[in-house]
Amino acid sequence: MAQVIVRNLENDVKTVLKQRASQHGWSMEEEVRQILRRVVNEEQIASAKLGSRIASRFADVGLDEPLPELHGQTIAPMSFGV
Repeated sequence: MAQVIVRNLENDVKTVLKQRASQHGWSMEEEVRQILRRVVNEEQIASAKLGSRIASRFADVGLDEPLPELHGQTIAPMSFGV
């Protein structure tokens, strides 16, 4: 397993990490591992294309058809007739 050393961590951040670890019943080191795992997993999920993310969000409410993904289209600004 790899090791990571974090230097120059603010005291208030360290204090909050200790508090969170205590609330979860594990060490501060385990708290940091849990936070890092969660962030890395969220980033992998968020890397899906917009259409796929929209489709998955509405999959439980009857969206059965695929949504097209738009690539390279220019967006025209709204005209307010001024």
